[in-house]
Amino acid sequence: MSRTPRLITQKSIGIAELGKQRDHKFTYGHALIVSGGAGKTGAARLAARGALRIGAGLVTLGVPHEAQCEAASQLTSIMLTGVETQADLRDTLTDGRINALCLGPALGLERARRLLPEALAVHRPTVLDADALSAFEAAPASLFAMLHESCVLTPHSGEFGRIFPDILGKVSALECSRADGVREAAARAGCIVLLKGVDTLIATPDGQCSLHSAAGLRAAPWLATAGAGDVLAGFITGLMARGFTPFEAAKTGVWLHVECALAYGAGLIAEDLPEVLPDVFKALQV
Repeated sequence: MSRTPRLITQKSIGIAELGKQRDHKFTYGHALIVSGGAGKTGAARLAARGALRIGAGLVTLGVPHEAQCEAASQLTSIMLTGVETQADLRDTLTDGRINALCLGPALGLERARRLLPEALAVHRPTVLDADALSAFEAAPASLFAMLHESCVLTPHSGEFGRIFPDILGKVSALECSRADGVREAAARAGCIVLLKGVDTLIATPDGQCSLHSAAGLRAAPWLATAGAGDVLAGFITGLMARGFTPFEAAKTGVWLHVECALAYGAGLIAEDLPEVLPDVFKALQV
């Protein structure tokens, strides 16, 4: 018995789109990943590597001045630009070829609160993860007021509870299902909400919901490792840079994330996930 009904699954998540021929690197998109400060660039670098490996034509890491040497020493094909202040980010985003953003992995709470308004004001496809969500625990309504329909929120259960505490309370009290809770969250946020877990749920504001299980034949316990979620954020960002809709990017990114873990097996660490993607693509004949 095969692990997964491949033909049905690939069709439903649009794997064929990955093999489309285009003219040059800019037709595959340009993703910007915004990093945290010194000693905190690793998570954003993982996301950037994921975005590049999944096929974004260009990926740039936006780094504060204090961390540029640290980041540069670890980067080759990923580009680097200085993003210290709101004005820096505003100036960077004047390049309209940057068509997908990712903010949150080890960004820092105060840095997230300062930079998110600039990032969201340009209304480009944007993944918000980790600190970009936790930074608004005290006033989640202020985050929701900035969001737009091309955003993808990728919380784990703790981050979900910080911005949707009442919904998590209802789920925990069995007053609604986990799926209905994520649907309600997406409707409130007005964008895609992806709740990570063994059974990852992805919901749209209009009530669509996709379940992606990493249990049973698709069990991938090795994904419970530091940085795996940062790579997933990068996968989704890279797919949106390539032109996937936020919902399709979220579904495809989650599916490929598990496929990479299954292909690598025990001993997986986050850095391995982007590097095994080429083998996964070969197996899919992409």
